Amino acid sequence: MRSETEVAPGMLLLATAELVDPNFADSVVLLLDVTEEGALGVVLNRPSPVPVTEVLEPWGSLCAEPEVLFRGGPVSPDGALAVALLRDAEQEPVGFRPIVGRLGMIDLDTPVELLDGTLSGLRVYAGYAGWDAQQLRAEIAEGSWYAVSAEPVDAFRSDTTALWRDVLRRQPGQLAWHTTRPLDPDLN
Repeated sequence: MRSETEVAPGMLLLATAELVDPNFADSVVLLLDVTEEGALGVVLNRPSPVPVTEVLEPWGSLCAEPEVLFRGGPVSPDGALAVALLRDAEQEPVGFRPIVGRLGMIDLDTPVELLDGTLSGLRVYAGYAGWDAQQLRAEIAEGSWYAVSAEPVDAFRSDTTALWRDVLRRQPGQLAWHTTRPLDPDLN
């Protein structure tokens, strides 16, 4: 586990039982941007029932299964962010902003045809999660979040039901022990 001063884009935040905000219960957040002013990320394990084609028609064909919008967080739920994984890190298409390695964000104003064959994964998120710098540091220090390394496939799993547990299981040391707790806080 990293300390709050080591949080960086491309890392994951895993909600702990200490986090009382229901927007984030058992959530896995991919950090997209971390600056002196704060952090921005998207919740990876909240698929909605809304197909991407209903809202952003041309993007549905590029999306990883399931081809639905994901609820990225409570901030700006009417807006959309797209996270993508490049096939080749050396061939960045127009509209791609790197986060870490082959993982980045796609500008949804980019013509879809310009991305043909360049992506190995795409996911569209309605809304995002955001913190000012002091808020995120305080939440990590109080034990509301585990800050851990991500694997690129975490953002593109077809079934996100067990994502929280799976990410925790691959962590070194005592963090994996927490996978034995029930997901329902009322059962704790």
